[in-house]
Amino acid sequence: MAKWIKTNFPGIRYREHPTRKNGVKRDQYFTIRYKLAGKDREEGLGWASENWTAAKAYDRLKELKENRKTGEGPQTLAEKRKIEDKQKEADKQAQELAEKESVTFGDFMTKTYLPQSERDKKEKTYAIEEMLYRVHLAGTIGALPFGKISAFHLERIKKDMADEKKSDRTIQYVLQLTRQAFNTARKLGVYAGESPTNAVKWPRLDNMKLRYLSISEAERLLALLSLHCGLRFGEISALTWSCVNSEAGTLAILNAKTGSRTAYLTEKAKAMLKNRTHGKPDELIFPKRSGKDGVMAQASKVFADTVKELGLNQGVTDRKQKVTFHTLRHSFATHLYESTHDLYLTQRSLGHATSTMTSRYAKMSESRLREGAAALEKAFAANGKQESGQVVNFPK
Repeated sequence: MAKWIKTNFPGIRYREHPTRKNGVKRDQYFTIRYKLAGKDREEGLGWASENWTAAKAYDRLKELKENRKTGEGPQTLAEKRKIEDKQKEADKQAQELAEKESVTFGDFMTKTYLPQSERDKKEKTYAIEEMLYRVHLAGTIGALPFGKISAFHLERIKKDMADEKKSDRTIQYVLQLTRQAFNTARKLGVYAGESPTNAVKWPRLDNMKLRYLSISEAERLLALLSLHCGLRFGEISALTWSCVNSEAGTLAILNAKTGSRTAYLTEKAKAMLKNRTHGKPDELIFPKRSGKDGVMAQASKVFADTVKELGLNQGVTDRKQKVTFHTLRHSFATHLYESTHDLYLTQRSLGHATSTMTSRYAKMSESRLREGAAALEKAFAANGKQESGQVVNFPK
């Protein structure tokens, strides 16, 4: 066992390493010795090769003795090292936080958010998000760290977009993208604050479709699964032959917005599916015309050409009045509700989680509204006959 050697400094001794040298001498390991609560204590400091000397060791011993005398600061090497370790960890965390907070919105979007969007989201969704960032956000807040972006910057973006005649819906998309980026940054530990979109007044949207197709118009479009079953385009494009139950007259709508559900086929919808060439169970019923793999991202040009040929959007400028593929679903809901006056039935048929959305689709037809106005007029007229000759003076 190594022999301890006293030094000229009280309370300081060392032992030599059996082989390792520090210069021409053997390496020396220094310790300090003192009394604490009436008991002898000894704590190791370190090696001479780590720049420890007897004089430095004695200075450390005097520091601890002074702390014990005043009652302030660490009184043992263990306490001192614990405090130093905590300080190092705090410094490390502060440095990491500073590095995170210096990450710009643009760096995060291009290196983290958009690549993740491309991996996890639909191709069309990624393309929209990339375009919205590049066109409306990159040049305005792209160079700013997250902590420097405020509601003021977003209000300026809103104004610039409004000046460019961008729709309220597009402005809302940009705010949604910004909010999603801030939320993702917070989840990944890049940013700890709140999204500035919380302090911005968002444009209010009126997405109510006022236009729906008459039965004759709808039949001419021949988009049967949306018109006759109320399906969204994405639900139709994702259908495979395994979803069809010809005997039961049903379609299995899988992984829809509000979960899977069953759609019931009309006779015309059954006939249309029967007349199509059946494929394997996992093959799409409506594959891309190009023959490429994957689900169609949007309705084919044939639909748009048919709408144009029929003149359904001729002279129409209000988007709420324009015929789109979604108009077929809206028409299904409108005619179903008019035929049944059953809001719950309409809700279940559309696959809505609540009746709130259904109410927007299942509106009374114009003819029913006219009937209501006529009935009210008739009631006023009858009341007027009963009270003819009476004059009502309203207070000034």
